[in-house]
Amino acid sequence: MQPLSSFQTKYLRALAHSLKPVVLVGQKGISPSLLGSIREALNAHELIKIKFIDFKDRRQKAECLAEIERCTDSCLAGRIGHTAILYRPHPIPEKRKILVPVKGA
Repeated sequence: MQPLSSFQTKYLRALAHSLKPVVLVGQKGISPSLLGSIREALNAHELIKIKFIDFKDRRQKAECLAEIERCTDSCLAGRIGHTAILYRPHPIPEKRKILVPVKGA
């Protein structure tokens, strides 16, 4: 997936403001079952929050998020503290719930 521009991430962060985390990353870190849960949540909602419970170091969270983005083909829309916002549009255009604005359109 191509990276999001700054105004697109701002738009998605505003949409995610009222969302609750749907996936919790614990001490086991990134596992196939965690990635499966994230993929299912992205297919269902397109925009999700994940919460890091046992990762307190900023670098560890950044490494985990980079791997999650790569494995789930999603984009990081924002990160605040121990919570991250991920976005991936639905693969079927007719089923997309979120229309991300495009500059100049």
